[in-house]
Amino acid sequence: MIKNISKNTIISMDFNLLKDFWNKSKGLINSNIPKTIVFYTRFGIHTFGMKYPIDVIVADKKFKVIAISESLKPNRIFLWKKKGNLVIELEKDVILKTQTEINDFLELNL
Repeated sequence: MIKNISKNTIISMDFNLLKDFWNKSKGLINSNIPKTIVFYTRFGIHTFGMKYPIDVIVADKKFKVIAISESLKPNRIFLWKKKGNLVIELEKDVILKTQTEINDFLELNL
């Protein structure tokens, strides 16, 4: 489960933690169904080859949200400057529904 403890909202009840290079590189590409994935990377992600927009949350090592992108469309690049390496890719509109904002704190059961 992923919870926004600052807002007391549930971001996702279930997620896949991607650990190896191949799965992290592939992410949600070729997936027809939006699902929540979590992985570690630095500086940015891309949505080349994706079929639908996604929400993206980036958090630091203390699970503080340092960057967000709502409805990131396919074939885009999302970069962030601050130190944060935990990336959560979500179904579109989850950020809006959970009122997640920069500086919120998350709780993840990794």
